[in-house]
This record gives sequence, structure tokens and C-alpha cells, in this order.
Amino acid sequence: MQKTLHEFQLVVNRCRDLFLKKTADYGTAWRILRPSSITDQLYIKALRIRSIEEKGAQKVDDPVEGEFIGLINYSVLALIQLSLPEDAALELPPADVARLYDEHIQENIRLLQAKNHDYDEAWRYMRVSSMTDLILQKLLRIKQIEDNKGQTQVSEGLEANYRDIINYSVFALIRLTL
Repeated sequence: MQKTLHEFQLVVNRCRDLFLKKTADYGTAWRILRPSSITDQLYIKALRIRSIEEKGAQKVDDPVEGEFIGLINYSVLALIQLSLPEDAALELPPADVARLYDEHIQENIRLLQAKNHDYDEAWRYMRVSSMTDLILQKLLRIKQIEDNKGQTQVSEGLEANYRDIINYSVFALIRLTL
């Protein structure tokens, strides 16, 4: 488990660094996005990954790893959006963005530890393509929950699905880059 936590932190540090640098460049322009727009952005990234996996080639030089980083950062962005009150300012101070990012990642680490305990790190035996499919499934679930105005009868809500997308994306990056 210590190895997984170390690998997770390496991946997340890379994602966090990019997220905060983009915040320095663009501010929090992403705050204008409605939840469905964030979901669509995530969906596009996951579909590109699957397309490249199925075709075995790509024509745009942007690496697949960058798409997984985008899935992590847009999922954290979605979690931040969900956690803020409706009347929160569009522009957030960089220190607040960093704090919110870290809080959501810490919750993901807690989830990772609980699931790895119960599943004995089964993700290490999964194909990256299966992780991609599970991410797409989570996104379809999110879309359905959004279409249902956030209501579920017995299912996990939006937050749980975004957290699973983060973890599967981190696992994929560990498998691809470490």
C-alpha cells in the first residue's frame, strides 16, 4: 500500500502543478462552466483515449497521458464546483484553489486506502483499456444523474463518480508512466 500511496502522490503532484500553473495563466475562468459542460469535457477526453486504444494509433501529437491528467484535473474541478455555494465568486484566489484541490485529493486518498484494503489492489491487474471503459461508464452515469436533476434512488451521486474517475485515471497513469 505504501508503494501505491507514493505512486499516487507522484501522479497527483504532476497534475496539481499543471492545474495551479493554468490557474496562474487563466485564473478560474472554469468557474463559468455548468456541470454538464464539465461532464462533456471529461467525456471528450475519455472518448479520445478509447479511440486511440482501439485504433492503435493517433494523428494528434497530444499524448494519451495528458488526457488522463485532464480527466483528473477536470474531475477535481467538478468536485470544487460542487462544493462551492451557488453565489461563490467566479474568480477565486490562487491560494483558495490550491487548498480546495488539496482537500479533494486528500479525500480521494482516503477512498483509495479504503478500496485498496478491500480489493487488495486489484487495479494493478487491470488493463488500462478497462480503466478507460470504467471511466466512460462513470461519465454516462454522471450524465444520467445530471439529466435527472441530481436525483438518484439508490445509486451513488455525482461526487462518488468523479472520485472514481480520478482514481482510475491515476491508476492508468501509474501503469503507463511509472
